[in-house]
Amino acid sequence: MNRFLSILTFLTRIPVKVNIEFDENFNKGMIYFPTVGFILGVLYYLVTYITTNLFGVYIGSVIFVLCGVVLTGGLHLDGVGDTFDGIYSYRDKERILEIMKDSRLGTNALLAVLFVILLKIGFIYKSLNSNIYYTAILMPIYGRLAIAFASYNNKSPRKNGMGNVFIGQINKIQISICCVYTVVYIVLLNVFFNFGLKLMVYNIIFMIVLWILIRFYTKYITSIIGGITGDILGCICEITEVIYLLFICLGVYI
Repeated sequence: MNRFLSILTFLTRIPVKVNIEFDENFNKGMIYFPTVGFILGVLYYLVTYITTNLFGVYIGSVIFVLCGVVLTGGLHLDGVGDTFDGIYSYRDKERILEIMKDSRLGTNALLAVLFVILLKIGFIYKSLNSNIYYTAILMPIYGRLAIAFASYNNKSPRKNGMGNVFIGQINKIQISICCVYTVVYIVLLNVFFNFGLKLMVYNIIFMIVLWILIRFYTKYITSIIGGITGDILGCICEITEVIYLLFICLGVYI
């Protein structure tokens, strides 16, 4: 339980009043990433459902994104900004890593964060407008699953860094457990929302597609800076959430 709470407090700003001792095997808590996403998703859903019914779909969509920022402290959006400032500055490896550590916001970062937010609002608006609310719960689950996927069989280009706790520290068994948890949550949500077997399978297919996309993307990043960083993990989480919303919209509307 302590390890789960440690992961929960690391990935979110949800107040947990518990005395958590140092855990040298903290990385083993990565199996709880989808569960943290599920908890976030339930909170997203409750807030979004209430605000949508009170103020309409557009305001509900904005509050949905705002809720994500508040509950995570903008942790992953910060990764989006640093990644786009660094990787897409097209400098050498050392300079890119320097830029990614710089706390100042560049043009690339500003535009990347802005478009991530706008795309989320647009896609969730489409979803909510069709009375599809389960995406609000599944989206953060896939975002945290993506971090686990990206951490597998990768390395960090830095000797020290926040992401080093996870990068390369997860094995195949733990990845399998993360996938099992995700499937369980999909089934549970189908029981609650009754979105049907086809959409259940569609969501499971997304998990496979996500694995493939992340393997290619992390390989691309590694070819540039010799590995991935905590900022890259945060960026992958946010981009995954956008891609998932797009994936669902395509599946529903086409």
